Amino acid sequence: MTFSEHFLRLLPRRPWPALAALYWHLTRRKLRARIRLRVASADLPFAYKLWIASNERNHELRQHLDARVKGWAWQPSFSVVLHDSAGSTKEQFERSTQSVESQIYPHRSWTDAAPESLGAAVHAVEADYVVPLRIGDTLSEAALYRLAEKLQDNPDAAVIYGDEDRLDTRARRGNPWFKPQWNQEFFYAQDYLSSAVAIEASLAKRAAVRSGDSLAALLLDATAAADGPIVHVPHILTHVGVRNSFPPNRAALVARHLEAKGAKCAPGRFGTVKVEWPLPDELPLVSMIIPTKDKLELLRPCVESLLKRTDYPNFEILVVDNQSVEKRTADFLREIDKHPKVRVLPYHAPFNYSAINNFAARSARGSYLCLLNNDTEVVEACWLSELMRYAVRPDIGAAGAKLLYEDRTIQHAGVVIGIGEAAGHVHRFLPADQPGYFHQAHIAQFISAVTGACLVIAKDKFDAVGGLDEKGLAVAFNDVDLCLRLEQAGWRNVYVPHAVLLHHESKSRGDDMAARNVARYRRELQLLQDRWGTKTYQDPLHNPNLDRYSETCVIKL
Repeated sequence: MTFSEHFLRLLPRRPWPALAALYWHLTRRKLRARIRLRVASADLPFAYKLWIASNERNHELRQHLDARVKGWAWQPSFSVVLHDSAGSTKEQFERSTQSVESQIYPHRSWTDAAPESLGAAVHAVEADYVVPLRIGDTLSEAALYRLAEKLQDNPDAAVIYGDEDRLDTRARRGNPWFKPQWNQEFFYAQDYLSSAVAIEASLAKRAAVRSGDSLAALLLDATAAADGPIVHVPHILTHVGVRNSFPPNRAALVARHLEAKGAKCAPGRFGTVKVEWPLPDELPLVSMIIPTKDKLELLRPCVESLLKRTDYPNFEILVVDNQSVEKRTADFLREIDKHPKVRVLPYHAPFNYSAINNFAARSARGSYLCLLNNDTEVVEACWLSELMRYAVRPDIGAAGAKLLYEDRTIQHAGVVIGIGEAAGHVHRFLPADQPGYFHQAHIAQFISAVTGACLVIAKDKFDAVGGLDEKGLAVAFNDVDLCLRLEQAGWRNVYVPHAVLLHHESKSRGDDMAARNVARYRRELQLLQDRWGTKTYQDPLHNPNLDRYSETCVIKL
C-alpha cells in the first residue's frame, strides 16, 4: 500500500496523526512519516486486514504443498476432537467440521466428543497429536499445516499452540491475539492455549485420566507432566466463534492443580486468576534501598508511606544520602535515622545509581533486597508481601511491581527487550482500570526484565551475578542488564501486578535526553545493544507479529 493510500484510509478515522505523518512526508522525512502512519493505524480494523493480506498467503502454500510435505522427515498426523457442545447449534457444528475438512494438510481426521465425554474421545485417538476444537470455533485453512511445519524443527514437542482471532456475529475476523511463547506463570493466570492447541496423544491420554471432561484441567495436567518442550507457532490457527457459554471456574481448577505446592487461588481482574504463593513461616528480613539527594518533597512521602502502609512486618529501610545539601533534608534524615526500622547511609561519591545500590547492598542486614526509587509511594499495603511470595521461590530472580503514574495510568507492567531496539515498558499509559491487550498488564507472568524502581531479589542471587554494573551502566539500563544476567544464570524474573505503587518517574534523577545527560545515555544504550543484541532480540513475551517500536501491543505492519 502506498503512502497516499494509507494516509487516506487513516485520515477520516484519526485526522491529527494522519496530518502529522503528511507533514513529515512532505518535508522529505519519509521513514518518520511511515512510522507515524503505522503506529496510528495499528489498532484499527483495516490494519488487521492488511496483516492478513500480507501474511496469510495460503494459495502459495497450496501450490507447493506436495513438494514441501514430501521433503519432511516426518509427517505427523492430527485428530481434531470436537467438544463442548452445550448450547451449540447445528450450524456451528457444521462450520467447525467443515474447517477440518478444508485443511490443506492431508494427515488429519476428526471425531465428535459430544455423544461421549472429552476424556473418552481423547483415549480413542490413534493419531500423533490431539487437537481439541470447541464447537463453534473454526480452524484456519493452514492450521494443521503450520503445526506440522513447526514440528519439523521440534519433533519432541509435547504441546504446540498458536495464535487466534475472533469472529463476530457475521463471521468477520478481528481482534487477533498474538500470544507469547510458553510462560507457565502466565498460563496459571490465563488460559491462552485451549482455543489453538495440539497435545501429543500419549500425554493427552495420561492427562485425561485425571481431568475427565475438562479441557482446561487436561491442559493444566498435560503442561505440568510434559516431557518435551511446549512450542508456540506464531500464526493464526483458530477463529474463535461467539461464545454461548462460559468455561468452568478456572480459579478452582488452578487451585486444585497447585494445592500440593501450598498455593491458593482466587478470581482475578477481568476474568483472570490470581495465584497466591505461600510465604515462609518465618518471614525473611527485607532491606529496602532508597538512593536520594535532597528532593524532600519526594523522599518524605516515600518513606512515610513505607512505614505506615506496608503490611509485611520484617523490613528495614536504608536511605542512601548522595551528598544532599539542603538543611531541611538534613533535618529529615536525622529524624528518620532514629526510627528503629531506618538507617541513613552517607554516600559521598558522584551519582552512580548502580554503585549506590551495590554499596548499600553490602551494608544490608536482610537476606532480601528491595531496590526502590525515592519517587515512589505505596498504594496497596500488600505490595511487599505480594513481591515476596515470588522472590522466596528458588526459581525466581527479580520480582517487579506494577507502577502507576499519578493519573493512574501504567508506568511499568514489565520490560520487553527489543522494543525500540533497546528495552521498553510494555502497556505504558494504559489506564489501570482498563483490560488492555488480553489482560496481560494485570496478570503475574515470567518476563525478561523488571524495573529497578521497585524490584525485590534474594541478596545471594544479587551477589551471585555481581550486582548492578556500576562501571558500564551507571544510570540507565542497569536494571535490565541485571535481570538478563539473572536469566542467564538460570533464574526467572517475574512481574507481579498485585504489588502496586505510584511512581513519579525520574523526577529525582532527571531526563536522560537532557543536554547534560544525552552523551552518557547514548554510551549506556550502545553497551546494552552490544552486550545483549537488543537491536534484533526477539523477546519471548512479545510475539513477532507485534510492533517492536511500540510499547502498546499493536500489529506490526
